[in-house]
Amino acid sequence: MRVLLFNRKCPAHPTAGGAEVYTREVLSRWAARGHDVTWFAAAVTGRPAEEVRADGVRVVRAGGRFGVHRAARAWYAAARRRGEHFDLLVDEVDTRPFGCATWSDGVPSVAFVHRVARELWAHEFPWPLSWFGRTVAEPRWLRTLADVPVLTVSPSSRRSLREYGLRRITLVPEGMDARRRPDVAREVRPTLVHVGRLTSGSQVDQLFEAVRLLREQIPGVRLWLVGDGPAARRLRRSAPDGVLFHGRVPVHKRDELLARAHALVSTAAREGWALAVDEAAAMGTPAIAYANPGLVDAVPAAQGVLVAPAPAALAAGLAEHLPGWCEAPSPGGWRGGALSWDEVADAVWEACAAHVARVGPDPAPV
Repeated sequence: MRVLLFNRKCPAHPTAGGAEVYTREVLSRWAARGHDVTWFAAAVTGRPAEEVRADGVRVVRAGGRFGVHRAARAWYAAARRRGEHFDLLVDEVDTRPFGCATWSDGVPSVAFVHRVARELWAHEFPWPLSWFGRTVAEPRWLRTLADVPVLTVSPSSRRSLREYGLRRITLVPEGMDARRRPDVAREVRPTLVHVGRLTSGSQVDQLFEAVRLLREQIPGVRLWLVGDGPAARRLRRSAPDGVLFHGRVPVHKRDELLARAHALVSTAAREGWALAVDEAAAMGTPAIAYANPGLVDAVPAAQGVLVAPAPAALAAGLAEHLPGWCEAPSPGGWRGGALSWDEVADAVWEACAAHVARVGPDPAPV
Protein backbone atom coordinates (compact mmCIF):
# COMPACT_ATOMS: atom_id res chain seq x y z
CA MET A 1 0.00 0.00 0.00
CA ARG A 2 1.14 3.57 -0.72
CA VAL A 3 0.72 5.76 2.35
CA LEU A 4 1.14 9.53 2.57
CA LEU A 5 1.13 11.09 6.03
CA PHE A 6 0.94 14.81 6.77
CA ASN A 7 2.37 16.11 10.05
CA ARG A 8 3.55 19.65 10.78
CA LYS A 9 6.79 18.19 12.16
CA CYS A 10 9.17 15.43 11.14
CA PRO A 11 11.67 13.77 13.52
CA ALA A 12 14.32 16.35 12.53
CA HIS A 13 12.15 19.30 13.62
CA PRO A 14 13.63 21.09 16.67
CA THR A 15 10.33 20.86 18.58
CA ALA A 16 9.44 17.28 17.58
CA GLY A 17 7.88 15.43 20.51
CA GLY A 18 6.00 12.31 21.49
CA ALA A 19 3.60 12.39 18.53
CA GLU A 20 6.54 12.37 16.13
CA VAL A 21 8.19 9.47 18.00
CA TYR A 22 4.93 7.53 17.71
CA THR A 23 4.68 8.33 14.00
CA ARG A 24 8.30 7.39 13.29
CA GLU A 25 7.94 4.04 15.04
CA VAL A 26 4.73 3.17 13.20
CA LEU A 27 5.81 4.32 9.73
CA SER A 28 9.22 2.64 9.96
CA ARG A 29 7.50 -0.68 10.65
CA TRP A 30 5.11 -0.18 7.76
CA ALA A 31 8.05 0.54 5.47
CA ALA A 32 9.88 -2.56 6.74
CA ARG A 33 6.83 -4.62 5.75
CA GLY A 34 7.12 -3.43 2.16
CA HIS A 35 4.70 -0.50 2.10
CA ASP A 36 5.61 2.71 0.27
CA VAL A 37 5.54 5.40 2.95
CA THR A 38 5.93 9.19 2.56
CA TRP A 39 5.94 11.71 5.42
CA PHE A 40 5.19 15.34 4.48
CA ALA A 41 6.23 18.00 7.01
CA ALA A 42 7.38 21.60 7.30
CA ALA A 43 10.82 22.65 6.13
CA VAL A 44 13.67 22.32 8.63
CA THR A 45 16.79 24.48 8.46
CA GLY A 46 19.75 22.44 7.29
CA ARG A 47 17.69 19.47 6.08
CA PRO A 48 16.91 18.67 2.43
CA ALA A 49 13.53 19.23 0.83
CA GLU A 50 13.33 15.49 0.24
CA GLU A 51 15.22 12.49 1.57
CA VAL A 52 14.76 8.80 2.25
CA ARG A 53 15.50 7.91 5.84
CA ALA A 54 17.51 4.83 6.78
CA ASP A 55 14.27 3.14 7.83
CA GLY A 56 12.90 3.47 4.28
CA VAL A 57 10.46 6.32 4.93
CA ARG A 58 10.56 9.14 2.38
CA VAL A 59 10.39 12.58 4.03
CA VAL A 60 9.24 15.61 2.01
CA ARG A 61 9.57 19.08 3.56
CA ALA A 62 8.01 22.37 2.44
CA GLY A 63 6.44 25.42 4.04
CA GLY A 64 6.98 26.92 7.47
CA ARG A 65 5.06 26.82 10.72
CA PHE A 66 2.12 28.74 9.28
CA GLY A 67 2.54 27.81 5.60
CA VAL A 68 2.94 24.04 5.86
CA HIS A 69 -0.78 23.33 5.40
CA ARG A 70 -0.93 25.32 2.16
CA ALA A 71 2.35 23.77 1.00
CA ALA A 72 1.00 20.28 1.68
CA ARG A 73 -2.03 20.79 -0.53
CA ALA A 74 0.09 22.26 -3.33
CA TRP A 75 2.63 19.43 -3.16
CA TYR A 76 -0.09 16.80 -3.23
CA ALA A 77 -1.75 18.36 -6.27
CA ALA A 78 1.61 18.46 -8.07
CA ALA A 79 2.33 14.85 -7.12
CA ARG A 80 -1.00 13.77 -8.57
CA ARG A 81 -0.25 15.62 -11.78
CA ARG A 82 3.08 13.76 -11.97
CA GLY A 83 1.14 10.51 -11.80
CA GLU A 84 1.90 9.53 -8.19
CA HIS A 85 -0.71 7.24 -6.67
CA PHE A 86 -1.55 6.94 -2.99
CA ASP A 87 -3.86 4.45 -1.34
CA LEU A 88 -4.20 6.25 1.99
CA LEU A 89 -3.71 9.79 3.33
CA VAL A 90 -3.15 10.27 7.06
CA ASP A 91 -3.92 13.75 8.40
CA GLU A 92 -1.96 13.93 11.67
CA VAL A 93 -3.43 16.87 13.55
CA ASP A 94 -1.32 19.26 15.59
CA THR A 95 -4.25 21.51 16.64
CA ARG A 96 -5.13 22.36 13.02
CA PRO A 97 -5.97 19.60 10.49
CA PHE A 98 -4.49 19.60 7.03
CA GLY A 99 -7.98 18.93 5.67
CA CYS A 100 -6.95 15.99 3.49
CA ALA A 101 -10.48 14.65 3.21
CA THR A 102 -11.56 17.80 1.36
CA TRP A 103 -8.83 17.71 -1.30
CA SER A 104 -7.75 14.07 -1.48
CA ASP A 105 -9.22 13.63 -4.97
CA GLY A 106 -11.09 10.53 -3.84
CA VAL A 107 -8.18 8.86 -2.03
CA PRO A 108 -9.21 7.42 1.37
CA SER A 109 -8.24 9.70 4.26
CA VAL A 110 -8.06 9.23 8.03
CA ALA A 111 -7.09 11.72 10.72
CA PHE A 112 -4.90 11.08 13.74
CA VAL A 113 -5.39 13.34 16.77
CA HIS A 114 -3.15 12.55 19.76
CA ARG A 115 -4.75 15.27 21.88
CA VAL A 116 -6.76 18.45 21.56
CA ALA A 117 -5.23 21.75 22.70
CA ARG A 118 -8.15 23.22 24.66
CA GLU A 119 -6.68 24.59 27.94
CA LEU A 120 -3.18 24.63 26.42
CA TRP A 121 -4.14 27.71 24.40
CA ALA A 122 -3.91 29.77 27.60
CA HIS A 123 -0.39 28.44 28.18
CA GLU A 124 0.88 29.18 24.70
CA PHE A 125 -0.79 32.46 23.71
CA PRO A 126 -1.82 35.71 25.43
CA TRP A 127 -5.45 36.78 25.74
CA PRO A 128 -7.45 37.42 23.54
CA LEU A 129 -5.64 35.12 21.09
CA SER A 130 -5.86 32.26 23.60
CA TRP A 131 -9.60 32.84 23.97
CA PHE A 132 -10.08 32.93 20.20
CA GLY A 133 -8.03 29.77 19.68
CA ARG A 134 -9.88 27.76 22.31
CA THR A 135 -13.44 28.91 21.67
CA VAL A 136 -13.45 29.69 17.94
CA ALA A 137 -10.49 28.34 15.94
CA GLU A 138 -9.96 24.87 17.40
CA PRO A 139 -13.67 23.94 17.53
CA ARG A 140 -14.09 25.11 13.94
CA TRP A 141 -11.04 23.18 12.72
CA LEU A 142 -11.97 19.96 14.49
CA ARG A 143 -15.60 20.04 13.39
CA THR A 144 -14.34 19.58 9.81
CA LEU A 145 -13.41 16.03 10.91
CA ALA A 146 -16.95 15.17 12.04
CA ASP A 147 -17.43 12.60 9.27
CA VAL A 148 -13.77 11.58 8.87
CA PRO A 149 -12.43 8.36 10.46
CA VAL A 150 -10.27 9.53 13.36
CA LEU A 151 -7.66 7.68 15.42
CA THR A 152 -6.61 8.71 18.92
CA VAL A 153 -4.54 7.20 21.74
CA SER A 154 -6.56 7.68 24.94
CA PRO A 155 -10.10 7.70 26.27
CA SER A 156 -9.48 11.29 27.42
CA SER A 157 -8.78 12.45 23.87
CA ARG A 158 -11.73 10.44 22.56
CA ARG A 159 -14.07 12.17 25.03
CA SER A 160 -12.73 15.59 24.05
CA LEU A 161 -13.13 14.86 20.34
CA ARG A 162 -16.69 13.71 20.85
CA GLU A 163 -17.42 17.00 22.59
CA TYR A 164 -16.33 18.73 19.36
CA GLY A 165 -18.83 16.65 17.38
CA LEU A 166 -16.53 13.97 15.96
CA ARG A 167 -18.29 10.63 15.58
CA ARG A 168 -16.06 8.08 13.84
CA ILE A 169 -13.30 7.64 16.45
CA THR A 170 -11.12 4.55 16.86
CA LEU A 171 -8.91 4.09 19.91
CA VAL A 172 -5.38 2.81 19.18
CA PRO A 173 -2.70 2.03 21.79
CA GLU A 174 0.35 4.00 22.86
CA GLY A 175 3.69 2.23 22.46
CA MET A 176 7.19 2.00 23.86
CA ASP A 177 10.34 -0.10 23.58
CA ALA A 178 10.68 -2.88 26.14
CA ARG A 179 13.85 -2.58 28.21
CA ARG A 180 15.17 -3.84 31.50
CA ARG A 181 15.74 -1.76 34.60
CA PRO A 182 19.45 -0.90 34.87
CA ASP A 183 21.30 -2.33 37.86
CA VAL A 184 21.54 0.89 39.87
CA ALA A 185 20.66 1.65 43.48
CA ARG A 186 17.92 4.04 44.53
CA GLU A 187 19.00 7.40 45.89
CA VAL A 188 19.53 7.70 49.63
CA ARG A 189 17.52 10.93 49.82
CA PRO A 190 13.84 10.97 48.72
CA THR A 191 14.04 11.87 45.02
CA LEU A 192 11.34 12.87 42.56
CA VAL A 193 11.82 13.03 38.80
CA HIS A 194 9.93 14.91 36.09
CA VAL A 195 10.46 13.82 32.47
CA GLY A 196 9.30 15.88 29.50
CA ARG A 197 9.63 19.14 27.61
CA LEU A 198 9.68 22.18 29.86
CA THR A 199 6.79 24.25 28.56
CA SER A 200 4.16 26.44 30.15
CA GLY A 201 1.68 23.58 29.75
CA SER A 202 3.83 21.23 31.84
CA GLN A 203 3.07 23.54 34.81
CA VAL A 204 6.40 22.88 36.54
CA ASP A 205 5.85 26.07 38.54
CA GLN A 206 3.07 24.21 40.35
CA LEU A 207 5.41 21.26 40.88
CA PHE A 208 7.90 23.64 42.51
CA GLU A 209 5.17 24.88 44.85
CA ALA A 210 4.25 21.29 45.74
CA VAL A 211 7.90 20.55 46.57
CA ARG A 212 8.06 23.61 48.81
CA LEU A 213 4.98 22.41 50.69
CA LEU A 214 6.28 18.83 50.86
CA ARG A 215 9.53 19.99 52.42
CA GLU A 216 7.59 21.00 55.51
CA GLN A 217 7.06 17.27 56.15
CA ILE A 218 9.97 15.68 54.25
CA PRO A 219 12.80 18.27 54.45
CA GLY A 220 15.36 16.40 52.35
CA VAL A 221 13.26 15.77 49.24
CA ARG A 222 14.89 16.50 45.88
CA LEU A 223 13.51 17.02 42.37
CA TRP A 224 15.21 16.15 39.09
CA LEU A 225 14.02 17.69 35.83
CA VAL A 226 14.87 15.65 32.74
CA GLY A 227 14.25 17.45 29.47
CA ASP A 228 14.53 20.93 28.01
CA GLY A 229 12.18 23.44 26.46
CA PRO A 230 11.16 27.08 26.11
CA ALA A 231 10.34 27.46 29.82
CA ALA A 232 13.71 26.13 31.04
CA ARG A 233 15.42 29.50 31.55
CA ARG A 234 12.49 30.94 33.50
CA LEU A 235 12.21 27.81 35.63
CA ARG A 236 15.89 27.90 36.51
CA ARG A 237 15.37 31.35 37.99
CA SER A 238 12.41 30.27 40.13
CA ALA A 239 13.50 26.77 41.18
CA PRO A 240 13.62 26.05 44.94
CA ASP A 241 16.63 24.44 46.60
CA GLY A 242 17.11 20.79 45.78
CA VAL A 243 16.06 21.03 42.12
CA LEU A 244 18.54 19.72 39.56
CA PHE A 245 18.14 20.39 35.82
CA HIS A 246 19.54 17.47 33.80
CA GLY A 247 18.42 18.83 30.42
CA ARG A 248 18.01 16.48 27.48
CA VAL A 249 19.77 13.17 28.02
CA PRO A 250 20.19 9.93 26.01
CA VAL A 251 17.63 7.19 26.58
CA HIS A 252 19.98 5.06 28.67
CA LYS A 253 20.73 8.01 30.95
CA ARG A 254 17.02 8.82 31.30
CA ASP A 255 16.32 5.21 32.27
CA GLU A 256 19.09 5.34 34.88
CA LEU A 257 17.67 8.52 36.42
CA LEU A 258 14.18 7.01 36.48
CA ALA A 259 15.54 3.86 38.13
CA ARG A 260 17.39 5.85 40.80
CA ALA A 261 14.43 8.09 41.69
CA HIS A 262 11.58 7.08 44.00
CA ALA A 263 8.66 8.58 42.06
CA LEU A 264 7.82 10.21 38.75
CA VAL A 265 5.72 13.37 39.08
CA SER A 266 3.63 15.16 36.47
CA THR A 267 1.59 18.35 36.68
CA ALA A 268 0.81 18.59 32.94
CA ALA A 269 -2.37 20.45 32.05
CA ARG A 270 -3.17 17.89 29.34
CA GLU A 271 -1.53 14.92 27.66
CA GLY A 272 -2.52 12.69 24.78
CA TRP A 273 -1.38 9.74 26.88
CA ALA A 274 1.73 10.22 29.10
CA LEU A 275 4.43 7.85 27.94
CA ALA A 276 6.85 8.93 30.69
CA VAL A 277 4.53 7.15 33.14
CA ASP A 278 5.04 3.84 31.31
CA GLU A 279 8.78 4.46 30.99
CA ALA A 280 8.99 5.04 34.75
CA ALA A 281 7.00 1.87 35.47
CA ALA A 282 9.46 -0.12 33.35
CA MET A 283 12.19 1.15 35.70
CA GLY A 284 10.18 0.15 38.79
CA THR A 285 9.28 3.74 39.63
CA PRO A 286 5.67 4.66 40.45
CA ALA A 287 4.00 7.81 39.15
CA ILE A 288 1.96 10.41 40.98
CA ALA A 289 0.26 13.03 38.85
CA TYR A 290 -2.52 15.53 38.42
CA ALA A 291 -5.84 13.99 37.40
CA ASN A 292 -5.79 15.79 34.06
CA PRO A 293 -6.64 14.46 30.57
CA GLY A 294 -4.25 11.77 29.38
CA LEU A 295 -2.75 11.33 32.82
CA VAL A 296 -6.08 9.93 34.07
CA ASP A 297 -5.58 7.12 31.53
CA ALA A 298 -1.84 6.43 31.75
CA VAL A 299 -1.31 6.67 35.52
CA PRO A 300 -3.91 4.09 36.69
CA ALA A 301 -2.78 1.73 33.89
CA ALA A 302 0.72 1.87 35.42
CA GLN A 303 -0.53 1.43 39.01
CA GLY A 304 0.20 5.04 39.92
CA VAL A 305 -1.57 7.65 42.02
CA LEU A 306 -3.78 10.51 40.81
CA VAL A 307 -4.40 13.67 42.83
CA ALA A 308 -6.51 16.77 42.32
CA PRO A 309 -4.77 19.28 40.03
CA ALA A 310 -3.42 21.59 42.74
CA PRO A 311 0.03 21.89 44.40
CA ALA A 312 -1.39 21.28 47.88
CA ALA A 313 -3.05 18.05 46.75
CA LEU A 314 0.15 16.84 45.09
CA ALA A 315 2.16 17.66 48.22
CA ALA A 316 -0.36 15.78 50.37
CA GLY A 317 -0.29 12.77 48.03
CA LEU A 318 3.50 12.69 48.11
CA ALA A 319 3.56 13.04 51.89
CA GLU A 320 1.30 9.99 52.07
CA HIS A 321 2.98 7.72 49.52
CA LEU A 322 6.63 8.80 49.14
CA PRO A 323 7.87 7.41 52.50
CA GLY A 324 6.61 3.94 51.59
CA TRP A 325 8.11 4.14 48.11
CA CYS A 326 11.44 5.12 49.67
CA GLU A 327 11.37 2.38 52.31
CA ALA A 328 10.40 -0.43 49.94
CA PRO A 329 11.27 0.47 46.34
CA SER A 330 10.53 -2.05 43.63
CA PRO A 331 13.56 -4.15 42.60
CA GLY A 332 12.23 -4.46 39.05
CA GLY A 333 9.93 -2.83 36.58
CA TRP A 334 6.40 -3.57 35.47
CA ARG A 335 4.22 -2.88 32.45
CA GLY A 336 1.90 0.07 32.15
CA GLY A 337 -0.73 0.70 29.51
CA ALA A 338 1.63 1.05 26.54
CA LEU A 339 2.09 -1.90 24.17
CA SER A 340 5.05 -2.84 22.01
CA TRP A 341 5.61 -0.77 18.89
CA ASP A 342 4.92 -3.83 16.74
CA GLU A 343 1.50 -4.17 18.36
CA VAL A 344 0.85 -0.45 17.91
CA ALA A 345 1.84 -0.56 14.23
CA ASP A 346 -0.51 -3.51 13.72
CA ALA A 347 -3.42 -1.77 15.45
CA VAL A 348 -3.03 1.46 13.49
CA TRP A 349 -2.64 -0.48 10.23
CA GLU A 350 -5.79 -2.49 10.86
CA ALA A 351 -7.80 0.67 11.54
CA CYS A 352 -6.49 2.37 8.40
CA ALA A 353 -6.78 -0.67 6.15
CA ALA A 354 -10.39 -1.19 7.19
CA HIS A 355 -11.23 2.31 5.98
CA VAL A 356 -9.35 1.83 2.70
CA ALA A 357 -11.28 -1.38 2.09
CA ARG A 358 -14.57 0.45 2.58
CA VAL A 359 -13.69 3.36 0.28
CA GLY A 360 -11.93 1.46 -2.50
CA PRO A 361 -8.64 1.86 -4.40
CA ASP A 362 -6.97 5.08 -5.42
CA PRO A 363 -8.72 6.52 -8.47
CA ALA A 364 -6.42 7.36 -11.37
CA PRO A 365 -5.20 10.96 -11.22
CA VAL A 366 -6.31 13.29 -13.96
